Amino acid sequence: MNKDHKVLYSGMQATGNLTLGNYLGALKNWVNLADEYECFYGVMDLHSLTVRQNPAEFRKRARQLMMLYIAAGIDPERNCLYLQSSVPCHAELGWILDCFTYMGELQRMTQFKDKSAKHADNVNAGLFTYPVLMAADILLYQTDVVPVGVDQLQHLEITRDIAQRFNSIYGDVFTMPEPYIGKIGAKIMSLQDPAKKMSKSDDNPNASIFLMDDPDTIRRKCKRAITDSEATIAYRDEQPGLKNLFDIYCACTGKTPDDVVKEFAGCGYGQVKEAVGEAVVGVLKPLQDRVKELESDKGYIDNVIKTNAERAYYCANKTLRKVKKKIGLTEVR
Repeated sequence: MNKDHKVLYSGMQATGNLTLGNYLGALKNWVNLADEYECFYGVMDLHSLTVRQNPAEFRKRARQLMMLYIAAGIDPERNCLYLQSSVPCHAELGWILDCFTYMGELQRMTQFKDKSAKHADNVNAGLFTYPVLMAADILLYQTDVVPVGVDQLQHLEITRDIAQRFNSIYGDVFTMPEPYIGKIGAKIMSLQDPAKKMSKSDDNPNASIFLMDDPDTIRRKCKRAITDSEATIAYRDEQPGLKNLFDIYCACTGKTPDDVVKEFAGCGYGQVKEAVGEAVVGVLKPLQDRVKELESDKGYIDNVIKTNAERAYYCANKTLRKVKKKIGLTEVR
């Protein structure tokens, strides 16, 4: 690890297909963080097990997420891109931290309540202790900063609570992570319900643009996007559907909302939707082309997975060994 740089940690689950919102809100902004931070980005496949997975499809998606990281421009030599399950320290520290986490803390987690309602037939213990494994993910790498949205802030707070509790007993073992304060990515909302974020798990296939959608599918989804009946070109909260389309267009073109309102003055919503579709196609084509190149180079991806797992394990195990020594577990040499 580069001791001159602070450590930044983030990751995405290896389930579903990443959306345009994931790219514009996170991935795109991760690219240049290696200039300032020592960055670890996990493919969070252990977290994905709270929902039943098709094994073959699951392995394929984990591998594809790794390729999407690279295709987005995240250099696997400057950043540590790894599969969470390839570093057993995550699960081991997760269990240890379970023993320093209170039931009441976990019962208050809003994501557990939401996911329990959504997966009422599979409310498993992993879903309940999910925030503790997330705490282990972060604390293993002595993380200084974590990019989090409002919906993830509660998880960072419980991570800090667990770290503080452990440190108060055993000394300064864990770095106290802070929320990342930097460039904020575009917040992209659902094309069919602009009151909620674009999600890879949305039941409506027209609500989200996926990163590997073909151009015709992207154009069709944009044309079907919900707007309003005002037929007024304006960037305002009272027209959330149109505002969301403008946010997407701005994020894809680098233009400001004022620029976009002027550009489309006198136009109908159909013209706006068509322009947004073309802008999205233009942004995603280089990424899609790069993914196809990576898919054809199995040896390269295998090597990235192996070497980055070794890098991640080296860093994570240093923390885990310190934890085990502090709590009195016997080390076998």
